[in-house]
Amino acid sequence: MRLRVMPGDVEGAIPASPSKSYSHRVMILAMMAHGTSVLKRVLLSDDTLSTLNAVRQFGAKVLVKGDTCRIKGGHMECPDDPVDAGNSGTTIRLLTGVASLLPCTTVLTGDSSIRRRPMGPLIDALQEMGVTCIPTQAEGRAPLMVRGPNYGRRAHIRGDVSSQFISSLLICSPLKDVDTEIVLTSPLISSPYVDITVELMEQFGGEVEITEEGFKVSGGQIYMPATLEVPGDFSSAAFPLVTAALRGRVTVTGLTEKTKQGDKAILDILESFGAIVKRREREIEVCPSDLHGQEVDLSSCPDLFPVVAVLAACSTGRSVLCNASHLRHKESDRIRTTVDMLRKMGAKVEEREDGCIVEGPNRLRGAIIDPHGDHRILMAASVAALVAEGETIIGDGDCYAVSYPSFVQDMVTLGARIEVME
Repeated sequence: MRLRVMPGDVEGAIPASPSKSYSHRVMILAMMAHGTSVLKRVLLSDDTLSTLNAVRQFGAKVLVKGDTCRIKGGHMECPDDPVDAGNSGTTIRLLTGVASLLPCTTVLTGDSSIRRRPMGPLIDALQEMGVTCIPTQAEGRAPLMVRGPNYGRRAHIRGDVSSQFISSLLICSPLKDVDTEIVLTSPLISSPYVDITVELMEQFGGEVEITEEGFKVSGGQIYMPATLEVPGDFSSAAFPLVTAALRGRVTVTGLTEKTKQGDKAILDILESFGAIVKRREREIEVCPSDLHGQEVDLSSCPDLFPVVAVLAACSTGRSVLCNASHLRHKESDRIRTTVDMLRKMGAKVEEREDGCIVEGPNRLRGAIIDPHGDHRILMAASVAALVAEGETIIGDGDCYAVSYPSFVQDMVTLGARIEVME
C-alpha cells in the first residue's frame, strides 16, 4: 500500500487521537490491578492492540466496547505461547519487567524491527536482580526468555538509551516482595515518559519515591483498579498542527497542557518558529505566520524530530535540531531516514550524530519516499508533501496505523489531498 499526496491547504477542526503512551501503560497496570478497571477513550492502534493481546495472555479478562476497555486483572499467569509485541517497542520492554515477576519462563518477541532493537541495558538490570533474562540474538536483541521471580533489591541502569527500560523496572517493582532501588548511571533522556509511568502507577495505588540517584519503590504493594480517561496525544497532534503552521488553520480538540506528555513542547516549538498558537482549555488552534529557524533541544520530546525537521525546512534561516541521538534505534534510524526524506524533496540538510542542521527556506518538490516502515517518517513526509510542488508517493502506506490509525482520515477531513493506493 502507498500514499499519493498532492500539495494543498488545510483548514478545520479534528479531535485529538488518544495518547499511545498512556494507553499502553493503563492496559498493563489494569492487568496487574486487583479488580476491574474501566479505561475510557483508549487508543486502539496496531501497537496498543499488541499490548491488549499480551494482557490477555498474562491472564487478564478484557472486554472492549468502542474505545472503552474493561480489564479484570490481579491474577497474572504465565503465557502459554510467546508474547508477540508486533512493532511495539513499548509492549516488549514494559512486559519484560512484568514477566520477571512470574516463576516461569515467558518468551517475548516481535516483528523484524523489534528484533533489531537492542535491549541490553534492561536485560543487564534484570540479571543484576537475579532474574533469568536471556536474549536469543547478539547485543541483547529479542526474542527474549525471561524467568522470575524477581527478588532483587537494587539495579543499575543507563538513563540515556531508552526511558522505557526505566519504566519497565518501575512498573513491576511495587508487586515484588522486597523494596527496589533503581540507580541511574547516566542522565535520563525522555524523562516525561517516565513521569507518565509514575503518574499512572500512582493512579492505580502504587507509590514511588524519586531520589538523587534514581528511584525507590517499596515492595508488597497492591495495584488497585481505576476508572480513567486517556488524554489526547500531542505526538500525533503535532502532524496536523505543523501542517497548519505551513498551509492553513487547524484546531485540534481534546488536548490539555496539564498532561505530563513531553510532546506538548510542540506548542512552544511552533511559537518559537513564529507560528500563531491559540491555547484554550481543551483545544489548540494553529495558524501560519512568517517562520524563522531555531535551535531545538529534543532530549525530552524526541518523537517530534521528523515533523519539526519539516517545519525547519520551510522556515527562513538555520535550524539546529539536537540531543536526539537515541532516535537511531527506533523503527528506523530516524535521524537518517528524516534527513534522506528531506534531501529527496530538495531540502538542504546536514546530518549530525544527535540530529541535523537545516538551512531554509527550501522549495520542496514531490518525490518517491521510502519511510522504512516508520510511522513517524511517513506522517512527516505527508506534511512535507502538502507544501511541495507536484505529487509525492510514500511507501509502507499503512504503517501510520501503529500510532495514529485515523491519520489519513483526519488529514482528509482538513482538506488534505491524500489518496490511498493499493
